[in-house]
Amino acid sequence: MREHPDHHDAELLLRLYDLRREVKLRQAREWFEIEFQAKSLEDFWLRWPAGCQENAFFRMVVSYWETAASIVNHGLITGDFFFENTGEFWAVWEKIKHLAPAMRENRKNPFLWSNLESLAGKHEQWMAKRAPEAIAAMRRQIQEAMSKKPASR
Repeated sequence: MREHPDHHDAELLLRLYDLRREVKLRQAREWFEIEFQAKSLEDFWLRWPAGCQENAFFRMVVSYWETAASIVNHGLITGDFFFENTGEFWAVWEKIKHLAPAMRENRKNPFLWSNLESLAGKHEQWMAKRAPEAIAAMRRQIQEAMSKKPASR
């Protein structure tokens, strides 16, 4: 893996940022951050069945970050450079990781969301070297926000 980012890394990172500003994805990201919480896959399907807008928002957010994670995992953007500029993907993984085993079984795809999972693990290691308490603090903040938010639907 390359150690130093170059102008191609910057171009890809800026393109990813531009995509995040797209109106529908921005709405989906806002919904995901504020509203999304599912205790289980069954809870997820009950609240947001296929065909509803929230289900589309979920798929939009998770697939966006899975794609971005794939780009980083394949070395097209250096990890350090990516991590310096965003941590949102980590928060997305944190909110869905408990759903991954059941969703992988349901879809018969053991690799579902594996790029996101892998990159989140790398990010945690990266953060542990730079800001050892940050991951635990972010986890607490996510849990606190979810405990204060009444479940929708």
